[in-house]
Amino acid sequence: MSRRVGILGGSFDPIHLGHLRSAEEVREAFTLDAVAFVPANRPPHKPDRRLADGRQRLAMVELAVAGNPAFYASSLEIDRGGVSYSIDTVEALTTIERGMELFFIVGIDAFGEMQTWKDAARLFSLANVVVTNRPPRASDTSIEHLPVAARQAFCYDPRTLSYRHRSGTRLHFLPITALDISATVLRERVRRRQSIRYLVPPGVEQYILEHGLYRSGESIG
Repeated sequence: MSRRVGILGGSFDPIHLGHLRSAEEVREAFTLDAVAFVPANRPPHKPDRRLADGRQRLAMVELAVAGNPAFYASSLEIDRGGVSYSIDTVEALTTIERGMELFFIVGIDAFGEMQTWKDAARLFSLANVVVTNRPPRASDTSIEHLPVAARQAFCYDPRTLSYRHRSGTRLHFLPITALDISATVLRERVRRRQSIRYLVPPGVEQYILEHGLYRSGESIG
């Protein structure tokens, strides 16, 4: 029986409890065996913002997931270098473990921009896609913003309340617990010398303090 593995990518600048809770709810909902947290080397949608060093962001992810045996940090995009495209990561993971069933996890805001992503139509054919939405925002299950060719590859399945792709993968919409935490606000709080306790895991908070991250405000934006 193939392993079911989730993929959660992002800048993780820094990783926080919202990321972890989202991954946990997706893991539980789809009985995933593992969730890979993949820090981007250089996100294509944030070309002008200076991020904390990739290895430092990876280290914070490793600290954040250490207490959950189903979670692990992947250095795939950091090691690859350059601009981090999700399709490249999904393709790489399909070759690492043959037969693995992938669940690509994406927030509703990012999903709304997927028509601008590199080879988005191919991504849908390689992995199930789970779109997370935080209440009280109304659940949006529309795929009308996707390119016509991508939309035509889906058929709505009222039995599972999901969209079935002609390749056999599925597109799911999953409401998750609302945790109003953003990395932008966290970086600003650090810059202002304000507490981020209970917003990030303790190990991440300590790492930020010990390495003086975000103090200058250079990576705020």
